[in-house]
Formats: sequence, C-alpha cells, structure tokens
Amino acid sequence: MNWQIRDFLKAALAEDIGRGDVTSEILLPRDLKAKASFLFKEEGIVCGLPYAQEIFSLLGADDFEVLHSDGVQVPAGTVAAVVSGPARTLLAGERVALNIMQHLSGIATRTRRWAELIAPYKAKLTDTRKTTPLLRNLEKYAVRVGGGKNHRFGLDDAVLIKDNHLTLVDIKTAVAKARAAIPHTMKIEVEAETPAQVAEALEAGADIIMLDNMAPEEMAKMVEFIAGRAIVEASGGITEKNIVEVAKTGVDYISVGSLTHSVKAIDISLNFQ
Repeated sequence: MNWQIRDFLKAALAEDIGRGDVTSEILLPRDLKAKASFLFKEEGIVCGLPYAQEIFSLLGADDFEVLHSDGVQVPAGTVAAVVSGPARTLLAGERVALNIMQHLSGIATRTRRWAELIAPYKAKLTDTRKTTPLLRNLEKYAVRVGGGKNHRFGLDDAVLIKDNHLTLVDIKTAVAKARAAIPHTMKIEVEAETPAQVAEALEAGADIIMLDNMAPEEMAKMVEFIAGRAIVEASGGITEKNIVEVAKTGVDYISVGSLTHSVKAIDISLNFQ
C-alpha cells in the first residue's frame, strides 16, 4: 500500500479517535480480546478489505482473515472477513473501516451492474474526476474492482479540452497547441456538444472525441461520421435506464460521474463475538 493511502488512513483514524475512545476505555479492560466479523447485510461486491486490514494493522490488531476477496459478489448474510485483537483496538477502527468499505463496495456494486449491462457491446465503462476530495485513489480502485476502467486521475495525465476552454480558444488552435507541447504518448481529447464541433475536432486531429450530452440517435450519427478516425467517448446524462441505448450507438467508452459521486453505500456491519 502506497504512503499516500497509508497517510490518509492514519488521518481518518486520527479524525475519528481524537484524544481516545472514552467509552471503550471506561467500559473495557485493556487486555480484553475479541473477534469481529464484517457482515454484508445486503447483496453486493466486496471492496475495501485491503484498506480495512491496513486500518486494523495500524491500530495493532492481532489478525485479519479475509474470507471473500475484493471483487467477489456476495449475498446478504455473508461474512467477508474476521478481525481479532484487543477489543478496544477493534472498536477504535470499526467506524473508519466500515465507512470506507460501505462506500467502496457501493461503487464496485454499481460499476459491476452497469458494466454487465453493456457487456454485449464494445463500449467500456469508465469513471470521471467527479470523486470525493482525497478519496480519488480509493474510489477509482473500487471502479476497477467492479469491472470498470479509469479515466484520467488528474489534470496532469491527459489533455482534455472542455467547453470552458473552448470559450477562450477555438478547437483547431487548442489541439495544435496541445500537440506541440505534450509527448506523443499523451492523448488529446476534445469535448464536443454539436456535430460541428465533432467535425472540427476530427479535422484538428484529436485522438479522442467526447460526445457530451448528445441524444443516442445523434451519437450514432457521429460514430458513423467519425468512422474510426478517433476514439469516441459518450458522457453526460448517462443513467442505468439509458446506458444500453448509448452502448448500442457504437461508442468506444462511456464515462459516468455517478459511479463515484452519488453512489449508495452497501450496508455492512462489524459484529463482535
């Protein structure tokens, strides 16, 4: 586990524990041992166990046994892992571990469901930068666990010329400037809202053209027009109800912000024995 994630987990524990778990310190002797099980109270994709394990390792737990690894779909009533050690330690890590696992399992579960819907088509499901601040690495990990792909991680790993850029500079100039400034290994993507912008982006030599908030019928026409001369991405307004219709248009990628920014957490509890 990299140092950034470890430091994040330490900070999350510090936020929750503060000066100490006063309730457990009052009620429980220091040497009392316990076991606790991560119980999925609803069906879902397991995700976040490596982070939960690291949390309890940082606190000094004795053992962490994984019964169902990340990426496994489990029914309600499944125990995914068991942690053992001092009762005070387990209680100190309980909330942070559950918060992370519930959130990441929710992302992985939605991603798996949507990825399976479009599996018969060539389109691949990707996330966006619409992530919780400082949780991007974890949330994008959950997307991968669910079977999705990661779009760019930040502003520094790809050129994406968006509508706000295009209020200040035209597509042809923007692509030319980007092409002259970046390595050939870095892709240049242009966000297009109209057929005219698609044609301009294609003529300018964009590697990827994002069809932003277009109706599926218009997307299909743009895919036919582009005819393999650029990678085509669909984005904006994608829901579980229309994602199959979008995939049928022949786009290469479908990027969905709601995979990470508004997902429902999976109900998981930590049951003590």
